[in-house]
Amino acid sequence: MTKPINSTDTTQPATSCAPLKASSPPGPAFEMRFTSTSRGARLARRLAAVRLDGWGIPYGTDPHDAIVLIVAELTANAVSHGHVPGRDFHLRLQATPDGRTVRVEVTDTRTERHPRRPALPESAAGIEENGRGLLLVSQLATRWDWHPRPDGPGKTVWAECALSSRVW
Repeated sequence: MTKPINSTDTTQPATSCAPLKASSPPGPAFEMRFTSTSRGARLARRLAAVRLDGWGIPYGTDPHDAIVLIVAELTANAVSHGHVPGRDFHLRLQATPDGRTVRVEVTDTRTERHPRRPALPESAAGIEENGRGLLLVSQLATRWDWHPRPDGPGKTVWAECALSSRVW
């Protein structure tokens, strides 16, 4: 079951999340738990797209499309590689207070599977339809990494996208 952090209104940004910079007030944020299913990943992607548009990063722009694609890849990985039966994944989007960076975080509850740094394919002859999600994230994001989940089992994979100009 999909559960918003604020159960009364799924469209309001969460205010309890830590800012990207400890000395700055938090920028706009959105976070929500989703079922670890393809349907949950699809809903996370759609809600992220709506949120970005609401923050002034409109549909059809390069930054919007890149961030939504990063959300899609990270949530698909959480469902495919981080799934533990009966446990959800968590999506968090946050913009910096200056409006120049958006951070995407996806947390799953699987401890033993950690993301590996993707390598560029040596030849195009062995083109496969999967296994290139983090390579795509590494090309679209300004930077990305992962860390163990601090409040339980699992890990958080995050990516930051620097925007060419302030969005608000």
